[in-house]
Amino acid sequence: MDPTSPVVMISGANRGIGAAIAEALHAAGWRVSLGCRTAPEDPLERDGWLVCHYDALDADSGRAWVERTVAEYGRLDALVNNAGILSRSTVLDASGEEFDQLMAVNVRAPMLLTQQAWPHLVAAEQGKVISIVSLSGKRVKSAHSGLYAMSKFAAQAFVYGLRHCSAETRVRATAICPGPVATDMAIEGGLDGGDITRPEEIARVVTLVLELPPTAGIAEIPINWQVEPTV
Repeated sequence: MDPTSPVVMISGANRGIGAAIAEALHAAGWRVSLGCRTAPEDPLERDGWLVCHYDALDADSGRAWVERTVAEYGRLDALVNNAGILSRSTVLDASGEEFDQLMAVNVRAPMLLTQQAWPHLVAAEQGKVISIVSLSGKRVKSAHSGLYAMSKFAAQAFVYGLRHCSAETRVRATAICPGPVATDMAIEGGLDGGDITRPEEIARVVTLVLELPPTAGIAEIPINWQVEPTV
């Protein structure tokens, strides 16, 4: 792989959306650094393919991941905040502990990881930060998505806050907001994986956004497999 190729870090890259993004970007000529809490399903060693330990609940692991990526590739052009956890609790039955963990993984972790990567992204010709948020960051669809939506509304706000912080730089931030995606999580929840958005389709959108110049910054992209009624 060309040693001048751009470099991207992707959290939660061991399966599902993160793995699909990694495959698509690697195929498009990016050097990818995968941050995984557990080993990826496909451990194949590839040129321009770095697998690192990353635990969203451990800020030090994020710092070490950034340092190893830059040491290996000499640069960092993009960060994809994909790691996240799901909750089906309502805002009335959720415990304080569940709330704390959800906010720690879905909101605090991407903020801290972005802070750690920021100097390298600013130094890049056109740095990018993409957060895989959710349509739950734009609406609360049911009582049992309430707590999850709280974390995703905050994750969405993080992206908009970051956009303001990056106004005087060439870094651009985007929130990708998919509805249900055909991952293990969705299928286990009872959805038909043949009907809903595929991880590979999310990856195509991410690839497009990362390849756009700073003059075409996109704030958010909602993606859904069906038309939802409006309020």
